Amino acid sequence: MSSKDSLIRHFSRRLTAAVQGLHLPSEEELLRGMNFFRNELNEDIREYASRLSGRIRKRGNPALTSLAGALEELTVEQSEDGVQSLLGALDAVDDIKGVPVDACWLRCQYYLASFGDPDAAASIAGEAATVALRDINGSDDLRMVGRALGWAVTSRTLEHTRKINDLHAPRSLSRILHGYERDFEAAIQRAVRKREPEQNEVPADDAFVLDPEDETVVAVEMDGSVVVFTSVGNNTTSEGKRVVNEFEKFVQRRLPLPIAPDLAAVRKQLTTEFPWAVAIADEILKGLVGREHVRFRPTILLGPPGCGKTRFSRRLIEELGVPYELVSCGGLSDSAIGGTARRWTSGEPSLAVMSVRRHECAGPAIILDEIEKVGNSRHNGNVHDVLVGLFEKETSTRWFDPYVEATCDLSHINWLMTANEIESVPGVLRDRCRVLRFPGPGPEHLPVLASRILEKLYLEQGHDPRWATPLEGYEIEALVNAWTGGSIRKVERFVEALVETRERHREPQ
Repeated sequence: MSSKDSLIRHFSRRLTAAVQGLHLPSEEELLRGMNFFRNELNEDIREYASRLSGRIRKRGNPALTSLAGALEELTVEQSEDGVQSLLGALDAVDDIKGVPVDACWLRCQYYLASFGDPDAAASIAGEAATVALRDINGSDDLRMVGRALGWAVTSRTLEHTRKINDLHAPRSLSRILHGYERDFEAAIQRAVRKREPEQNEVPADDAFVLDPEDETVVAVEMDGSVVVFTSVGNNTTSEGKRVVNEFEKFVQRRLPLPIAPDLAAVRKQLTTEFPWAVAIADEILKGLVGREHVRFRPTILLGPPGCGKTRFSRRLIEELGVPYELVSCGGLSDSAIGGTARRWTSGEPSLAVMSVRRHECAGPAIILDEIEKVGNSRHNGNVHDVLVGLFEKETSTRWFDPYVEATCDLSHINWLMTANEIESVPGVLRDRCRVLRFPGPGPEHLPVLASRILEKLYLEQGHDPRWATPLEGYEIEALVNAWTGGSIRKVERFVEALVETRERHREPQ
């Protein structure tokens, strides 16, 4: 085994230990792409601060009191302000021998960059470039070059997104960094192949992730596609052979992930149609900044009935160009959403598997409308219990479908839900979702709403909406007097009444 292979295996073992919470990554390991402790930024901050504060307190040096205090604050609350306070405390102990000032400073920069600080990301780019240069001089290893360049562009992206369209920097830096780094690595590898075609390529350090089932490290596929179905289980029975025929063209086939569109154009369209939901559009879209493919965390839009959250959900997914399923939760009461065994006459795959198969896409969207209306009975299973598993990365990566009778990678599904109230949704499910409060429109949004409703009415009547006569000023005023905000359904009824009145009073030709 070459020394390079040995280093990769060593890095992989330590990465596995870091994700399991058995190893706190060093600053250089973070630079090289190792995951945070337990795969969470907050966990890494807490663990690092706890360990270093203990060491500082043991020294009993009064000059280190503020440093120890800043570290102890981070063990309680892991925040960007807390990391900044730690940096301030470091300045006061710069000359005290034995204090790992440089290492602590670098780790703080990594934390701040992960919170979305562009200046910290620029500092990390410089540190990564230093490591890359050392690697090149020592062993002609180019793997860190792509990472250093990715950090540099990420810094500029973070700066840009703090100023444009209110799309603030995302909390997870990997959303931006990974796309840039991959592009640079691909370009570097192409150049290496042209120069040394006989040389075998070695995957970059961060091309490894923890496989939650077998606790080994496996390569992440980098071409924008995913193998969702690796096999069909129990395929020798008559039912198994039937399922094999159903999934024949999907087994071991790479299915594409939805490509991220121009987010500025998506935002412009959404805010034009839903001017009262600008903050919601920004919150969702900011998580897609820098990503090559559409992927967002399970999200619940919480708002009063009739505020437009279901239509917003549908239009968001349509503008993102993602194939989707819109499912009303009013009729869901058991675990059938997670699939039923093939031995039953009613056997069918899970909703997510059917969506992947129908759209031939590894990352479709599933919109669950009025999630609070799911029944709570556990007779024949419960929808909430199924969703908890599908929302977890570890379980959804190897989701066992009872119809396919094999594990499927459903971790790329985009889940979007609406709810009129949240209290009836179990806490274990809410904890796995981002809950965004969807506002209702106000009277100031009436002209936009009325125009859209009028267009819809003409379409339903089979007419070209371009021939619709716009509402007159007195008609808009009448609507404003009758509707002070809230449910859009009331506006629809008022506009329908106006159109009917127009038709009755229209003079005969």
